[in-house]
Amino acid sequence: MGHFEGFDVAGFWDDSPYALKDYVEETPPSRELIEALEDELGGYRLPDSYVALMTAHNGGIPARTCFPMAEPTSWAEDYIEITGIRGIGHARPQSLGGEFGSLFWIDMWEYPDIGVYFADTPSAGHDMLALDYRACGPDGEPTVVHVDQENDFAITLVAENFEAFVTGLVDESVYDTSEQDRLAELAMVRDGSFSPVLMRAFGEVADVLPDADRRMRALAAAVVHDKGFFALHADARSMLMYDYLFWLFTSFNRVDSFEGYLKTPPQAEGSGTPPTYELMITGCGPAHEPYGFRTGGYGPARLEEWWNSRIASGHLAETVDGYRFTDAAVAALLDELATVAS
Repeated sequence: MGHFEGFDVAGFWDDSPYALKDYVEETPPSRELIEALEDELGGYRLPDSYVALMTAHNGGIPARTCFPMAEPTSWAEDYIEITGIRGIGHARPQSLGGEFGSLFWIDMWEYPDIGVYFADTPSAGHDMLALDYRACGPDGEPTVVHVDQENDFAITLVAENFEAFVTGLVDESVYDTSEQDRLAELAMVRDGSFSPVLMRAFGEVADVLPDADRRMRALAAAVVHDKGFFALHADARSMLMYDYLFWLFTSFNRVDSFEGYLKTPPQAEGSGTPPTYELMITGCGPAHEPYGFRTGGYGPARLEEWWNSRIASGHLAETVDGYRFTDAAVAALLDELATVAS
């Protein structure tokens, strides 16, 4: 390839069904596609090493996903972890030009336009890896940097170039703290203080569910037991948590749209900020009282999938009082919570 001399490129990838569906483009990129995508992404010339690796295997999930760091980041004190590397193309959601490609993070999540966002992390979008062209210009050789959305988009150097990054990846077993992390997450969902939004909601539903707080902790603990950490995705317990949070939220709030439920508008920042999903459990958003029971982030696209699925199934309906769960949906929710709590 002219790059990666002596490097086992064939053994670099882990072609799981998920990787093949979301990351791996079916064909190597043509020169025409590369040039078109470079223009689309802002005129940044992709490194020759990136093109060489994608020509051999166009995107995917590496078998080794951790990179040692000299400086701490929001991910860990001495390493970062990635979930995949974006291929050159448009066909896969996680390709550079795909649904969740580089421009998605710049346009939708307001990541700084410093180059090309080529790898994500297990934080569901709250930190990313980018090819950074600020020093070299759009035609130069970019460095690899870590960009931390949770820390005002702080940028930390990872590797001097893409090839050094790829060849420097190590197996996650080197940094395996899963058991310690699981115990810490269980302690957090058991003892962490609830947000003011949740505390108000627990009081509002007390006549129907007097132990609403205990049900919340039990469901969160079940999520941690399933995953090893407290984060909501598209699994069954996460969907149940989304249901529970929405029901609690609408006990004292009107919801007229998904956008109004999701995120606090910029003009509402400061005192008198209206409740939203962001302020209920994630720990994100504008000024709010600190609390311990939190996911630390969220994926708007996943939450929107939940919203659309509940409308499609008839569980969530628009009424004169805004969007609300039907009586049958609430009864089913309470039954499922009782099962988890027991």
